[in-house]
Amino acid sequence: MSRLARFLPDRFTLLLIATVIIASLVPAHGQGIVAFGWITNLAVALLFFLHGARLSRDAIVAGITHWRLHATIFSATFLMFPILGVLLKPVLEPLVTPQLYVGILFLCCLPATVQSAIAFTSMARGNVPAAVCSASASSLLGIFVTPLLVGTVVASAASAPISFDAVIKIMLQLLLPFVLGQLARRWIGAWVHKRKALLKWVDQGSILLVVYTAFSEAVNEGLWQNTPLPALLGLVACCAVILALALLGSQLLGKLFGFSLPDRITLLFCGSKKSLATGVPMAQVIFAGQAVGAIVLPLMLFHQIQLMVCAVLAARYARRPETAE
Repeated sequence: MSRLARFLPDRFTLLLIATVIIASLVPAHGQGIVAFGWITNLAVALLFFLHGARLSRDAIVAGITHWRLHATIFSATFLMFPILGVLLKPVLEPLVTPQLYVGILFLCCLPATVQSAIAFTSMARGNVPAAVCSASASSLLGIFVTPLLVGTVVASAASAPISFDAVIKIMLQLLLPFVLGQLARRWIGAWVHKRKALLKWVDQGSILLVVYTAFSEAVNEGLWQNTPLPALLGLVACCAVILALALLGSQLLGKLFGFSLPDRITLLFCGSKKSLATGVPMAQVIFAGQAVGAIVLPLMLFHQIQLMVCAVLAARYARRPETAE
């Protein structure tokens, strides 16, 4: 039963599916969209403010002495993934709609997850301190790097022009609350640390709000009528292929640079994952005025696939004998 449970969706994934269904059956219209937009922006700003208050300055600068591992993880996250998305265009694009392919490229430009990357590294007995440093830094770097990558990769590979004004907008809506949280950490940092449940609630709640708003707009514009079932099945295949190649690439990089097994485990779980928590709010800003629902759909599918696959891999690494180090 425990093995089967690894392949079952978690509660948050079920909430995501429920949100998509509700948005498909009862989408927001007119002033409702405007109201949800404002509420969503405030929730996302609060989310990044709390992350800024929670993340210590030591965590941001820690681990610099292990720069080879961190540089490799960042290369896998911000270089290997976009290269895969572009080079696989002849294979991926025929399987999906143009908007879904834009979503795949956007997925490839995102930073790594924080919580799940660290959790899987810990479960697999990898280098947890390095995972904490890399995952946290990746999330922070993504605020700067992702909009630039999207403006370059998506505009060139998918012929979908992206305004670089989005970079400024991202900084105002995401980075500014993060910086304010860092400044307020002196007074509220301990309070935020003691209330991890609050951060999780804001984290998941803001994502659900963005997903409902985005899918409401997309449904109103005919998302499901313009997305045939073969394209959805093709999207699942695309996400699986990209994840498989990313996992393989992370393994090969770890062996190429001669990292220890715990470091290779950290590279595997931090270099192959993409952040839903960061990606959904970013998509709303970067692709404002476009079919955001279709663009975040690949990320939502990839998120669930990576959780299931990485859970199996982490359990396999956890079963190795202690002498395997």
